[in-house]
Amino acid sequence: MPTQHYIGIMSGTSMDGADAVLIAMQGKQWQRALAHSFVPYPASLKTELLALQNIGENELHRSQILAQQLSHIYAQTVHQLLAHSQMQPENITAIGCHGQTIRHAPEHQYSIQLVNLPLLAERTGIFTIGDFRSRDLAAGGQGAPLVPAFHQALFASPAETRVVLNIGGIANISLLAPNQPPIGFDTGAGNMLLDAWTQHVWQQPYDANGAKAAQGKVLPRLLGSLKAHPYFRLPPPKSTGRELFSLAWLQSYLSGNESPFDVQRTLVQFTAETIADAIFQAASNTRHIYICGGGIQNTTLMHTLAELFTPHNIALHSTARLNLNPQWVEAAAFAWLAACWVNQTPSNPHHATGAHKPLILGAGYFA
Repeated sequence: MPTQHYIGIMSGTSMDGADAVLIAMQGKQWQRALAHSFVPYPASLKTELLALQNIGENELHRSQILAQQLSHIYAQTVHQLLAHSQMQPENITAIGCHGQTIRHAPEHQYSIQLVNLPLLAERTGIFTIGDFRSRDLAAGGQGAPLVPAFHQALFASPAETRVVLNIGGIANISLLAPNQPPIGFDTGAGNMLLDAWTQHVWQQPYDANGAKAAQGKVLPRLLGSLKAHPYFRLPPPKSTGRELFSLAWLQSYLSGNESPFDVQRTLVQFTAETIADAIFQAASNTRHIYICGGGIQNTTLMHTLAELFTPHNIALHSTARLNLNPQWVEAAAFAWLAACWVNQTPSNPHHATGAHKPLILGAGYFA
């Protein structure tokens, strides 16, 4: 069977930009990831996207205009990737595009990812697949997380239980046990509150290497208040987003007299402890956690996770140890989902999402 090439595009909860990854597949069989490109969002676009998180005036028009703007950025990311790889659009079987989440409301059976898929197909000249969450939601699932099936295909071991931890804006885990279907769920906030606080206080997009957090100390009362959120007592399947863990929610627990560095350090502890609590409860027998996503670059967060897991003889690794760059994993997942659509292979991890049955995810648009 000849090798086919797919491009996955992902823009996560952090809203920093669009990642694209080129992968090679042989039918349903993963071959390798080949290349990556990234295009940052303009500050004005991120501001407008964040504004859509809340109910506001003229939302329908604003969302459609933003979907078009995003699709032009996604197309730019694809063209950049093709140029870097010295490939042409006709060499690509399909694009799998996640879009930009602005509302995630599985309790109401919807999740909104902004993208104009026909426009993206037109701008790239490549068959384009998107809207991956709706079919799972229609079957009673959360529509998230979608990546456990991909993680199982690439990272599972027949000899041991592994956990894949993705720390994006939201943190989520995939539990990969031998001879069992994958399960997973969102553990809570990942980088989202860390980034929001950094932007609010220091007008910087994120806390590079966790340097600001390293200057502070944990505030036990604030940490306890944050961890008391009802979400953490819910059993899986479950998923979440900015609707629950927002800057306004954080500020409701602040007096205004706290050191901003102490708040930042407490948010690191909050992210780390909610991840650890979830893994200890769901996969206490694991000895290896493989980490991907932007959070892996936060040195303070990584040290805090190590302090929580090392006493339990649980080792932390980058997914690079399993031959996939941690910054490429999520975009590669949507390239893989596009390949599943083309090969008519069910791809929703229904044991993780809570959907009633396995399903082929996505809708396609010819170029």
